[in-house]
Amino acid sequence: MASTADFPLAFLTKNPVASGLSDVLRSFTERREKLGLSNPGSTENIAREVQRDVFLNNFMFTGIRADLTKAFSFSPLFQVSHAFSMGERLNPYTFAALYGTNKVFLQGNVDNEGQLSTRCNYRWGPSTVTKTQFQIAPAGAGQDMAQFEHEYTGRDFTASLKAINPSYLEGGLTGIFIGSYLQSVTPKLALGLETVWQRGGLTQPPDTGVSYMARYKSNDWIATAQLQAQGALNATYWRRLSEKVQAGVDMTLSLAPSGGLMGGGLQKEGITTFGVKYDFRMSTFRAQLDSKGKLACLLEKRVAAPVTMTFGADVDHVTQQAKIGVGITIEAGGEELQEQQEALGSQPSLNIPF
Repeated sequence: MASTADFPLAFLTKNPVASGLSDVLRSFTERREKLGLSNPGSTENIAREVQRDVFLNNFMFTGIRADLTKAFSFSPLFQVSHAFSMGERLNPYTFAALYGTNKVFLQGNVDNEGQLSTRCNYRWGPSTVTKTQFQIAPAGAGQDMAQFEHEYTGRDFTASLKAINPSYLEGGLTGIFIGSYLQSVTPKLALGLETVWQRGGLTQPPDTGVSYMARYKSNDWIATAQLQAQGALNATYWRRLSEKVQAGVDMTLSLAPSGGLMGGGLQKEGITTFGVKYDFRMSTFRAQLDSKGKLACLLEKRVAAPVTMTFGADVDHVTQQAKIGVGITIEAGGEELQEQQEALGSQPSLNIPF
């Protein structure tokens, strides 16, 4: 009589259906390993080379800004910073603290109005990371937010589940829930999708949507395409022109119904943005121009070992408006920190779950 531990093996051997499925799965796994597929990244960062590296949308600011950063340790990473600013949509003062190890990433910011935002990421294993984000605003601001995300990074795919302001207090499920999956199908091509389920209140019906995306990576260029649930089509193209020069193009076309119930058509609205990035020995220059006549540029220059100057400007030729930003960043560290950095020079760097 077969033991309980031998039951799965005996079942797969004697059952022809299960044995056939096992052979198909084994054959599929072997073929998949022979392709040598790599991880394509996440759907959130599918166009990161263009939108986060080349374009200056995440770096541009208006007014005057000064950042003072003090690092206390490299392993574990621990630093605090003070940000002083004066300009459009900038808080006069923000204090931030950051702590990171191979398993934990903690970050907290608080501004002069009392708004607190925190991030906490924890790596359970080499492939699994849980990310949380909270934002608490002063009473009456109505900007409180809670976000939970669990991400699994496989050898040739990335899957994640995200919940924004989830709640079940009123007897029903409300919030925004997002599931995404990006899979490499060839060494150069990756396909993925993202599903969204959201419900603002129990009296409102839930809304659902599915977005489809593709990413093709060659030796020195990357192209992406996304068909979003709202009917918008986005395409990007990134290319490395030389060792120090990168260029990118982003095209977005939105299609919305017009003309009412009696029929009309589709209202088309699109924008194309071209950007370029130059990396020099002591500075980085970014510039971009869109089809609506807006030109922007940003220069980051390290004038000394601990000091970096930033100059940014944009001109809207349609509205005849211009904006400029000037910033300085000072990074402070004592002799003990330099000795620690030299001691860690031969050791592998931390893999912080940012």
